[in-house]
Amino acid sequence: MGTKEEGGEGCLVQMGYDNHAVLGFVAVVIGVIGYIPYCRDILRGTTKPHPFSWLGFGILNGITFIAQVVSGGGPGTWVTAITTIATFGIAILAFIHGGKGITIFDWICFAGALVAIIFWKLTSNPLWAVVIVTTADLLAFAPTFRKGFLRPYEETISLYAMSTLKYAISLVALTVCNVTTALFPAAMVISNVGFVVLLLLRRQYISPITRP
Repeated sequence: MGTKEEGGEGCLVQMGYDNHAVLGFVAVVIGVIGYIPYCRDILRGTTKPHPFSWLGFGILNGITFIAQVVSGGGPGTWVTAITTIATFGIAILAFIHGGKGITIFDWICFAGALVAIIFWKLTSNPLWAVVIVTTADLLAFAPTFRKGFLRPYEETISLYAMSTLKYAISLVALTVCNVTTALFPAAMVISNVGFVVLLLLRRQYISPITRP
């Protein structure tokens, strides 16, 4: 699986497996650290995650992890594994403590993510699985983007900043870099950066006192 035709021996840079393992471990640590203040803020009631988004994240990260492993992603897949576990945990907290303002738009996005999963089940090609799952994950993220636009103080920015960093490192940690292994983490970098920018811009226009 490490031939050049499959994407080369590493992603972005050439390095030995031990170095990929170190980067994979660093990405996992960063990911875990990012979830600690987020869970704390959920329990405090200052952060109110959207339950549909996080349930979708858990399902889709799990599918992506399987596809990455099958395609030889190596240590670069570790962050996807730990993210799968964490997102399911946050989904549970979200249903208990999270935002309750679920709209028709949220149902449509969640249904779209589920439909994408069904299409994934119809294909045995790991690449198409990742393409479909990445699209579904972005659909699952849409309700959180909507909530972040309306209520930017109900999210913990540090989580998304740390997620950007962990996925960026996981790209370098991939032992085989091709579209199948790299598409999902690359899309997560872009979406998390976009969400951080959205929250920062919206907080300039909505004060903590007058927020809806």
